[in-house]
Amino acid sequence: MKLAVLLPGIGYTCDKPLLYYSGKLARALGWEILPVPYGGFPAKVRGDRARLRQSMDIALAQTEELLRDIDWSACEQIVFFSKSIGTAAATAYAAAHGLPCRHVLFTPLAETFAHPVRDAVAFHGTADPWAETAEIRRLCEASRIPLFLTENANHSLETGDVALDIRHLEAVIRQVQAYLADPDAKETRPC
Repeated sequence: MKLAVLLPGIGYTCDKPLLYYSGKLARALGWEILPVPYGGFPAKVRGDRARLRQSMDIALAQTEELLRDIDWSACEQIVFFSKSIGTAAATAYAAAHGLPCRHVLFTPLAETFAHPVRDAVAFHGTADPWAETAEIRRLCEASRIPLFLTENANHSLETGDVALDIRHLEAVIRQVQAYLADPDAKETRPC
């Protein structure tokens, strides 16, 4: 079994474009899809270190609970598609359980890299108010993770120009498809 786990962000659920289309793509490629719906986060998290830490703890605790019955040994391949705070939960969970998995990191936070991440690709918008581009670039380079930048895009990888956002989404999903097909065929370039 090939298992794709979808870990959302605080306000970015599994039915929003990046996770929705990644899940749909993975399903079409023969992966089982497991969305991890969590919630109950405090309000006004951005810019508040204590609330961010609390939110990461909530996401990880709920991930542990929702994935506790998974027989990981039955999975021939595992990929975590994660968004924002979900990227921190995904890397922490995989490290804690010693999972041989891959990661697709949509708009990762700096905290995502608190645990070793090797087999991954990351996507970041250069106008993301949750994570500074220079820091995400540095952390990805240190971990040898290809980073795909979307110029002038926010934390949802959107610019406000609908037609442009659709083209960016298509480029992102094509990169995800290439990574799922051949995780070694990664190159860093803008979407």
